[in-house]
Amino acid sequence: MATLLITIIYAAFIGLGIPDSLFGTSWPSIYNEFGLPFALGGLVSMICSCGTMVSSLMSARLIKRLGTNKLTAACTLLTGISLLGFSFSANFLFICLLSVPLGLGAGSIDTVLNNYVALHYSASQMSFLHCFYGVGVTVSPFIMTLVFRSGMGWRSGYRIAAGIQLGLAALLIITLPVWKKVHGNENKAEEEFEALSLKEAAAIKGVKIMWLLFICSVMIEVSAGSWCSTFLVEHRHLSNELAAASVTFYYLGMTLGRFLSGVFARRLHSWQIIKAGLIILGAALGLLILVPNNVVTIAALMMIGLGNGPMFPNFNYLTPENFGENRSPAIIGTQMAVSSFAIIVGPILCGLVGQALGMGSFPFFLAVCYVLMLAVFAYAARLWKMPRLIGGRRRE
Repeated sequence: MATLLITIIYAAFIGLGIPDSLFGTSWPSIYNEFGLPFALGGLVSMICSCGTMVSSLMSARLIKRLGTNKLTAACTLLTGISLLGFSFSANFLFICLLSVPLGLGAGSIDTVLNNYVALHYSASQMSFLHCFYGVGVTVSPFIMTLVFRSGMGWRSGYRIAAGIQLGLAALLIITLPVWKKVHGNENKAEEEFEALSLKEAAAIKGVKIMWLLFICSVMIEVSAGSWCSTFLVEHRHLSNELAAASVTFYYLGMTLGRFLSGVFARRLHSWQIIKAGLIILGAALGLLILVPNNVVTIAALMMIGLGNGPMFPNFNYLTPENFGENRSPAIIGTQMAVSSFAIIVGPILCGLVGQALGMGSFPFFLAVCYVLMLAVFAYAARLWKMPRLIGGRRRE
C-alpha cells in the first residue's frame, strides 16, 4: 500500500510539470497568432506565479483543513480545467484570466507534496519526486512537437495536456482512501503544524538564506525553460518545430539530474549533491556563452537542466532538517512563494533584456543568476556545516 501511495504522489507531480513547460514551448506560435510582442510571455508567467505565491502561503492552513490528499486532488482538477480553457482562448486576455486558477492549483500541489515527502520519505524519494516533475515538463514539449509535425496548432497540444491532467485528477479522487490506510494518524499530525506568517518565518535563522538560494536557482530554471525556445528561434534562426524539439533536451537533462540525485542520495548528503550540480551548471553556461554552435547549444541546455535540476528537491528536503518538522509545511510554503516570485521576475527580466538587447543576451542573463547563486551558497556554507564533495557523510 505504501508503494501504491508513493506512485500516486509521483503521478501527481507529473501533472504538476505538464503545464510548466507547455506555455514556453507553445508561446512562439501563440504570439504569432495573436500578433503580440514576444516579451508579453512574461506577463502570463507573472500572473500564474502570483496565484502560486498566494496558494503556497495559504497551504499550511489548507492542509490543516482539508488534508494533503483532498487538497492535491482538488488542485489537480483545477489545473486540468484551466489547461482545457487555454485551448479555447479567443484572445490574450482570456489566457491571462485562466493563468490565475492554474497558478493557484499548482502552488498548493507543489507545497503540500514537497512537505509530505520531506516528512515521510527519504532524500532519494524526494529527488525521484522531482524527477517525475521532470517527466511532466519533458512530455509537454514532446507533445507540442508531435502536434506541430502533424500540422495541428498549439490548441491541440493544450487539449491533449488537459486530458492527461484530468485523468490524473480522476486517479487522485479514486485513490483518496489510500492515504489514510498508509498514514492513519496523518490528520492528527497535520493539525499540529505551525501556521507561520511570512514575517514569522523570515525571523528564523537561515530561512532568508534558503529563500535566496531558491530564487537564484528557480530564476535559472524558469528563464531557461521559458525563453530557450525563443532564443533558438529568434537568435539561432531554428524553426518552431526544431526549437520545440530542442527544448525537450533541456527538460530531459533536468529529469536526468533529478534521477541521478535520487540514486546518489543513498550515499551523499543533499549539500554534496548541490555542490556537484553547481559545478555542472557552471560548465554548461560556459559552453553556452563561448561556443556558438547549435549542437553544442542544445547539449549545453541539457547540461543546464542536469546541473540545476537537483537544486530544488534537495533545498526542499533540507527544510525539516534545518528548521524542524512542525515548521516544515509553513517554511516550505514560504519557499514556494519566493520561488513563485523568481518565476515572476526571471522570465520578465529575461524577456525585457532580450527585447532590448536581442536574444543573444539570454546566456549572459543565466550566467548573472548563477554568479549570484554561488555567492549566496558561499554564505550558506558558513551558516550550516556542509560535508565535502568527496568523502562526506552518507545520507540516510
